[in-house]
Amino acid sequence: MATSLNWLNSYLDRPTDRDEAEQVLTDVGFPFDGAEELHIVCNSPGRSTEVHDWQLDVEVTSNRPDCLCHTGLARELAARTGRAFTAPSLDLPAAVGPAVDTLTRVTIDPAAADACTLYTARVIRGVTIKPSPDWLMQRITAIGLRPVNNVVDITNFVLHEMGQPLHAFDMNLLAEKRIVVRRATAGEAFTAIDGTKHKLRSDMLVIADAAKPVAIAGIMGGMDSEVGDATTDILLESAWFEPLNIRTTSRALKLSSDSSHRFERGVDPHGIERASRRAAALIVELAGGELAEGVVVAGSTPPATNLVSMRPDRCRKLIGIDMPVEHMVEHLAALGLAPDWEPEADEITCTIPSHRAADLRREVDLIEEIARLHGYDHVGFEPKMRITARRPQPQVLARLEVGRTLVAHGYHETITFSFLSPAHAAPFDAGWQLARVDEEKKKAEPALRPSLLPSLLACRKSNQDAGNHNVRLFEVAQVFGKTDAGFVDTTRLALLADCPAGGADAKSHALRDLRGTLTELLESMGLAGSVTFTAVDNPPAWADAAARMVTTTEAGDTVVGTYGVASASVLKLFDLQTPVVLAELDYAALTAAYPPVARVSELPKFPAIERDLSIVVDEATPWSAIEAIVADVSPQRMETLEYVTTYRGKPIAKGRKSVTLRMTFRDPERTLQHDEVTARVDPVVARFVSDLNAELRAN
Repeated sequence: MATSLNWLNSYLDRPTDRDEAEQVLTDVGFPFDGAEELHIVCNSPGRSTEVHDWQLDVEVTSNRPDCLCHTGLARELAARTGRAFTAPSLDLPAAVGPAVDTLTRVTIDPAAADACTLYTARVIRGVTIKPSPDWLMQRITAIGLRPVNNVVDITNFVLHEMGQPLHAFDMNLLAEKRIVVRRATAGEAFTAIDGTKHKLRSDMLVIADAAKPVAIAGIMGGMDSEVGDATTDILLESAWFEPLNIRTTSRALKLSSDSSHRFERGVDPHGIERASRRAAALIVELAGGELAEGVVVAGSTPPATNLVSMRPDRCRKLIGIDMPVEHMVEHLAALGLAPDWEPEADEITCTIPSHRAADLRREVDLIEEIARLHGYDHVGFEPKMRITARRPQPQVLARLEVGRTLVAHGYHETITFSFLSPAHAAPFDAGWQLARVDEEKKKAEPALRPSLLPSLLACRKSNQDAGNHNVRLFEVAQVFGKTDAGFVDTTRLALLADCPAGGADAKSHALRDLRGTLTELLESMGLAGSVTFTAVDNPPAWADAAARMVTTTEAGDTVVGTYGVASASVLKLFDLQTPVVLAELDYAALTAAYPPVARVSELPKFPAIERDLSIVVDEATPWSAIEAIVADVSPQRMETLEYVTTYRGKPIAKGRKSVTLRMTFRDPERTLQHDEVTARVDPVVARFVSDLNAELRAN
C-alpha cells in the first residue's frame, strides 16, 4: 500500500522519519517493499509550492484491513514507539435547510439485504466544484493518485485516511434523486467512470437510482452520475458491502479499485458513520454548500461491544517469556484494547474496538498482539530442537497399510485435481448436489468431484494416450458436494484396474481379482469376517454390474463401498478403449476398526480334508447366494469355504454356469474320516438343489 510519511506524521504528536517508520512497521508485521523520495510541486493561482515527502510501500496482510489506511498505520507506529495518536476531527458543520429525508431516500431490496447490511447517505447542496487546495493535492499526489476536483479528492482522501470507501453522486443526475440498493438484472448494461462497459449478472450488487444502475456496489461509480464541473448538489454514500460479493463481482468484471480492495477484505461497519462525517465536513469546508439535517440510514449496524479475555500464564507459556502482567497490560492498552485487570485476577479482559473486531476474537489473538508489540526479536530460542517420541497414530498407520496392501497387488497411487467438468461428474451421483466454483475461475472444470472415480478414469485416459497397458490405480482423497444444510466433504478410497486383454471372461476375471484385492484390504484393516459382498440389483450409473461391501455391527449395517465393471457409456465418456473395473470405499468406514486384533492359535495337529464341489446353476446366481446357503447349513467342523473357478461352455447349457467351491474340514481332536465329511456335505448339496435349482457335476 502506498503511504505518505508526511500524512502519517499528521496523526502523531512527534514526527517519525523514513528509517524509523520502516523499522517499526516491519517489526510489528507490516514489511516495507520500498520507499521513494518525493518533491511535490503544487501550482496554485499566483504561487508555487514544493513539499518534500516519502512514499512508503507497506505490505498489509489480508487479516489487517484496519491498516489499509494512514490512521491504521499511525496507530501501530504510536503503539510501538510510545507516541500519542490523534484521530481526525469528526465535527460536522451546522446543518442548514430541510431534513435530509425530505430530499432523498434509500431502499435496500430484500433480495440484496445479505450483500448490503448498512447504507447511509448525506446531502450537501450548493457546492462549488473546483481544484483542491495545495495540502489536499499534496496528500493525494504523495500516494500516486491524480487530483480530480475538490469533492472527488475528498472521498479519495478519506478512503486512504480512514479505510472506509465513499462515493459522491451528482444528486441532480439521479432519477427521482433517490438510491436503490439491489441485485442487477441479468445482462443489464453499465458504463463505469473509467469508461469501460460491462454486462452485469443477476448475482451482482448495484447502486441504482429509480431507473438505472449508477454504481457497481463497492467497486466503481458510473459515468451517468459522476461529479463534474456543473455539479451543485452531492449525495454522499457511506456503506458496508459483503466482502465475498465484492470479490466475486470484481473478478468477474475484471474491474478493481481502491474501494474494492478494502471492501473485499472487510471494512469496519462502525467506521461508516465516522467516515461520512469526516467527508461531509471537508466538503462543506473546501467546496462550500449547505449540509442537510441528518443522515438517511438503510439497514443496521451490528453490536459493537466485543470482550475477549486472556490468561497471563497462558501468554507466558506460548511466548516463552516470563513477562510481568503489567507489561502485558501496557501493550494491550497501547493498542487501544482497554485492558481490565485487577492484581488478584487470573485474566485480563479487553474491550475490542470495532476496527479490530475481525481479527481479535480469541485469547491467542491477544497473546499474538503482545508478542508482536513486545518484539519477536526479543523472544528467545533454544539452540537444540527437542523431539518427543510418541506412538504412531492408528490413522497414520492405517493409511500406510492401505498403501502397502494395494501396492503389493500392483496398484500405483495417484494424486489428481479435485475439479472436473459437470459432464464427467454426472454418472457418479453421491446423493448430493454438485458443488461448483465460479465459472470465471474454472471455465472448463467448475465442479468439485463428487467421487474419485472420474479422476481415476481421466488418469487412465492419460495412460492410454501414453501407450501404457495393464494399468492399476488407487487414490485416497476428499470428495465434495452440497446439501440444503451447506457444503459437505468426506474422504474416499478409489481403485481402477484394467480388464485383461482377450477372452470372453476378461471382465469376470478382473472383477474377481478386484474382489480378492478388496478382501485382503478389508482383512488388513481388521474387518475380516464382518463384511459381506452383496450383488446390487440396480447398479449405479457408472457400472454395468456392481456389488456392495457391507459391514454388520451391533449399531447396524454400514456400506463400506461399491465395486463393479465400468459401463460402456462411462468408457465412451472418458474415451477409454480398454474395459476397466472400479471400486470406491468410504475411507472412514474402511479404517474404523484399525488396528486389527491379532488372534493366535496353535498349529493344527491333525490333517484337513478338502472337498471340491462343482455345481451347475443359473447364470444370474451370485457367489453370495452360494455362500449364504453354506453359512445357513453351517456344516460341523468346516474350517473354510473358498471359491475356485467358474466354467461356461459345453456341456453346460446356455444360460447356466458351473461354479466350483472348496470346503475344508478339520477336527482339532482327531483325524476325520471321509464318510464323516460326506455326511456333512450332503445337506449342503441338497440345499443347493432345492434353493438354487443346482445340479452336482462329477469332479
